[in-house]
Amino acid sequence: MLLYAATIFLGAFLLFLVQPIMAKQILPWFGGSAAVWATCMVFFQVTLLAGYAYADWTTRRLTARTQARLHIGLLVLSLLLMPIIPDVSWKPAGDENPSLRILAMLAVALGLPYLMLASTSPLIQAWFARRYTGTLPYRLFALSNLASLLALLAYPVLVEPWITTRVQSVTWSVAYGLFVVLCAAAGWSALRASNAAGPAPVREEAAPADADESAPPRSRQVLWLTLAALGSFMLVAVTNHICQNVASIPFLWIVPLTLYLATFILAFDHPRWYRRGFFIALATLCVPAMAFMFDSLELAYAIPLYLIGLFAVCMFCHGEFAQLKPAPRFLTTYYLMLSLGGAIGGLLVGLVAPYVLPGHFEILLGLVACGVLILIRTRAWGLWATGVATAIIATTAWTASRMVEDQVDGARVMMRNFYSAIRTRDIEVPVPFRSLVHGGIMHGGQLLEPDQQLLASSYFGPTSGFGRLFAALPEEPLRVGVIGLGAGSITAHANAGDLFRFYEINPQVVDLAYREFTFLTATPAKTEVILGDGRLSMEREAPQNYDVIAVDAFSGDAIPMHLLTRESFQTYLRHLKPDGVIAFQATNRFVDIAPVVERLAAEHGMTAVMISDYPQGGESEDYWLSATDQILVTRNQDVLRHERIRSAAQTIEPRPGFRTWTDDFNNLLRVLK
Repeated sequence: MLLYAATIFLGAFLLFLVQPIMAKQILPWFGGSAAVWATCMVFFQVTLLAGYAYADWTTRRLTARTQARLHIGLLVLSLLLMPIIPDVSWKPAGDENPSLRILAMLAVALGLPYLMLASTSPLIQAWFARRYTGTLPYRLFALSNLASLLALLAYPVLVEPWITTRVQSVTWSVAYGLFVVLCAAAGWSALRASNAAGPAPVREEAAPADADESAPPRSRQVLWLTLAALGSFMLVAVTNHICQNVASIPFLWIVPLTLYLATFILAFDHPRWYRRGFFIALATLCVPAMAFMFDSLELAYAIPLYLIGLFAVCMFCHGEFAQLKPAPRFLTTYYLMLSLGGAIGGLLVGLVAPYVLPGHFEILLGLVACGVLILIRTRAWGLWATGVATAIIATTAWTASRMVEDQVDGARVMMRNFYSAIRTRDIEVPVPFRSLVHGGIMHGGQLLEPDQQLLASSYFGPTSGFGRLFAALPEEPLRVGVIGLGAGSITAHANAGDLFRFYEINPQVVDLAYREFTFLTATPAKTEVILGDGRLSMEREAPQNYDVIAVDAFSGDAIPMHLLTRESFQTYLRHLKPDGVIAFQATNRFVDIAPVVERLAAEHGMTAVMISDYPQGGESEDYWLSATDQILVTRNQDVLRHERIRSAAQTIEPRPGFRTWTDDFNNLLRVLK
């Protein structure tokens, strides 16, 4: 029994530990978008489904001897893919479908090992049920989820802050080798214990307690599927919603997934943990509240609400699912429906919604579906329960429709793809202004009056770090590289003879910049747009000899982490003149990148200063100017001594013990505000 428990525990621990390890390695290749994690989740859930299907098929169709030999053979074969380090040939060139490329890369680099891990829990439970016929195996599923939860909790605290990504991959691969030994031993043990020459499932004579129980009806299986799908759907939808308004970082991926797994542990460990009335009431309160806070930027309240709501909804889904578990001889089918539902939920959010819905509206659809499912599961409680559930559905649906209507009616254009959901909107009073919005975050805008269209606005006002920098530079033609296009607002500081070269990963942003704004076409400077991730594009180019490199790319409300590492900084320096300036957009409510940039600057003998600008600190009517924090990095002391810079700049003090970020290492916990 200890061998079975140890195999399930280690397998589940590695199954979930590999998710942030692998996703973090490829996140920089695809622009740091939150959709990278959603796509990875699709792969993990679909492969989990394949693992459960494999366990179900081999348990029902193969003899115990054949099943054990096949599984041991595949385990040994999977070792050929170690260590799990994705090949750099998978880096995109800029014109590929990122979703398909991520899925293909994960399948090649991790497919078979992940399949083996995914099949472990149902397969070992089936072997356990065959050998120990008087013991129910379902608590082993709680053990499996406990191991997964510990892996996720360990990653942001014990792994990511201290161990480089490459060492993480190698260490994981060594641990996987130990798992292969344990799992092969468990298979051999099950084979020796089995005297059956026929199909491997638990024989009816070996399980008299449930021998007369018929197979679960189709309606029961559909309910299993629906409960599992809704829990998975809400997990990915809530994760996306949080990341698009903060930053696409592993720490924020892990928190919702941890809550999701915790509900499995509680639901399957013992029936006492799922207090049906309490959790249905909690979900009933959270569902309409989450819909109401859909477009709120008060994230200090919205994020806790969404996390509590996710826990309540998943506890409802998984608690109901656990109450419907069948006899042990049907457990592989039961788990197959669980994994199929999980895969469907992930596919709907990760692959369908970005190409079907114009905005991040899937979370609203999920909330309405939660209300419907609560109604279905409580209709037997009587008329009062039906009335309450109906009122919740109506309230949630009305609130959701208002949220969608506000975004759609207030937008001139709405577009969505793998990278983001973006829209433009106009404000007419007191001065017409058009902004480009990602989620709830504005990423640039333009005054619409003909004589004001080239005025500096949003994060690029005259007193911002960018505005002061361009005022301090010599009056001669400049070469400027900009990572992140937005509306093209930075060209408000361009002059005839200048070159502004933009690097933009999202083709829809390029489309809107030309279609909805006139910065790129009306500026007196020459402009160029390079499609693809800015860092990867610059790595492939010959040195561009820029006077200024502006790092203004955003994923959610923060610069993607791969643009703040030693390797990325060295790429910038290769393209920068010796006396040039690198300007970082540091405006963010939750992540303080100042110590990261200061360490990079100091390592290369440069000075970093912070310029904070609050043009709306009083009753300013210039609402088109945004409060900003921007960091300038340079060796050029003449620029730093210029009155426009000197009067506003603050030196960034080194943070004791702060390590330089690299592609292999970064510690988000130390830069949270």
